[in-house]
Amino acid sequence: MTPVLSVRNLTTSFLVDGAWKDVVRNISFDVMPGETLAIVGESGSGKSVTSLSAMGLLPKGQSRVEGEILLNGRDLLQLSEREMRGVRGNEMAMIFQEPMTSLNPIFTIGRQISEVLTRHRGMTAAEARAETIRTLEKVRIPNAASRFDEYPHQFSGGMRQRVMIAMALAARPKLLIADEPTTALDVTIQGQILDLIKQLQEEEGMSVLFITHDMGVVAEIADRTVVMFRGDQIETGPTTDIFRNGQEPYTRALLASVPALGSMQGQAQPLRFPRVDMTSGVTTPPVPMRDTVDHRKTPVLEVKNLVTRFPIRGGIFGRVTGNVHAVENVSFSLQQGETLSIVGESGCGKSTTGRSLMRLVEPQSGEVQLDGYDVLRLSGAGLRGLRRSVQMIFQDPFSSLNPRMTVGDAVAEPFLHHRLGTRAEARDKAASLLERVGLPASMMARYPHEFSGGQRQRIAIARALSLNPKVIVADESVSALDVSIKAQVCNLLMDLQEEFDLAFLFISHDMAVVERVSHRVAVMYLGEIVEIGPRAAVFEDPQHPYTKKLMAAVPVPDPARRGVKRGLSVDELKSPVRPADYTPPRRDYREVAPGHLVMVA
Repeated sequence: MTPVLSVRNLTTSFLVDGAWKDVVRNISFDVMPGETLAIVGESGSGKSVTSLSAMGLLPKGQSRVEGEILLNGRDLLQLSEREMRGVRGNEMAMIFQEPMTSLNPIFTIGRQISEVLTRHRGMTAAEARAETIRTLEKVRIPNAASRFDEYPHQFSGGMRQRVMIAMALAARPKLLIADEPTTALDVTIQGQILDLIKQLQEEEGMSVLFITHDMGVVAEIADRTVVMFRGDQIETGPTTDIFRNGQEPYTRALLASVPALGSMQGQAQPLRFPRVDMTSGVTTPPVPMRDTVDHRKTPVLEVKNLVTRFPIRGGIFGRVTGNVHAVENVSFSLQQGETLSIVGESGCGKSTTGRSLMRLVEPQSGEVQLDGYDVLRLSGAGLRGLRRSVQMIFQDPFSSLNPRMTVGDAVAEPFLHHRLGTRAEARDKAASLLERVGLPASMMARYPHEFSGGQRQRIAIARALSLNPKVIVADESVSALDVSIKAQVCNLLMDLQEEFDLAFLFISHDMAVVERVSHRVAVMYLGEIVEIGPRAAVFEDPQHPYTKKLMAAVPVPDPARRGVKRGLSVDELKSPVRPADYTPPRRDYREVAPGHLVMVA
């Protein structure tokens, strides 16, 4: 059988400071007809550069691609740019990680997909419209005909990714390159997209080159796997063999870093991730946290009936025509030394809940008690005092750190702002905290851009600790990190929790990580908590249909599940927008086990 894509001795270099630097070296692999080949590795491994080299999308003059890239026997590196335009979108197509930056915001999605058909298939506008609607229906976009004339911003993240897939499939290519197509998506949307790619592959008989760092996704979708590490191809083989008998230390280390849903059964306390050396593959067994939570004490944080809404204005006079019900009647408590995780899809209100507690957004009503103080009544000096007791770690540390400020100054700044000591004391404290989060104090004079993503997140954690807070709100603080870095940062947070008796409000959509780090879990849907209880109760005996849906969508790092389809609903998350005069219904909860509450439908 002849490969659809055959890559031989691919070496890609970039021009850096006047010299060529290899970032991908001597990569070789084949993608057979109807096969899915995964290229896996962490950030900087060269996997995305490999795919961009194949598509001819690297900047001319700044990049050099050597070797052979044969598509159906034709060497793409010998083609002119005009000839490559006939190949892209026609014989091979690509789905990118972030659909909003790949779709043109000023054109309707129908026009953007139709362009592929008129360009490569010579269809008339009417023919292209009919075929585009058929393709949108194929990727399970509801009411495809009526959505043809809508713009990218009118679609959710998951639906935009479906539009990208429709565009890639419009000309029925023989090869689909999917570059991290599910990394930025919620777990349920990720499950839908993986199911969709499997189904379309069966229907169209196309080959897929799937690029990811998520070993759970690899296990579910790939027939064969290529493992890359720092620009080199270190291992290739059938996915089952890679998972069960990986030869290279890095491969084994990647697999050891992956949290598996259900691995916490019988474990009373949160469990650290195994400490893995990514170079040697040596794994130190995970260590459970000691029991630091005393439920006899008064909670450090108590939230009752919290409501946060955002007004929608319209008309000539800017009257309020409706409200976004972001947080609706939310109640929970948090003990010193405890981690309460809030989980749910994008738009469910979990981040707004965290911001409301800190008064970064203003709630409409409710009570927030912190150490006996009513947070919602504070102002001025009282509010500044609150910020000493509650700190936040954001999802993207690069955007939360001042790029013009050294990391030493960034960590010391809150200490100085709250006048807790002299400048010298602030620098000593910053040095001590950086050392505590695993960074040498000698790095204090560097700037944020000189650090990796995982190191920047450690800096953000050090900064949050500079005021000795009692509560830390961690808002998707590990979502954007590679799997091994994610494990390291989670272990760091648990170490710090034990050392400083911290309470964490851990906001995430990563169910496997949440299961590992949590004492208790709250599940949010459309601004409301639909289920809350001890971690073991929620994960081992989920009661609400939405909780069960979240669990079912999590990719499992087991190649035996390849080909399994979850049958998840493709409905978009319902809108939290309500008319201005809307009154929410009264909600009742039943206690199915001690501390385990479920909303009654």
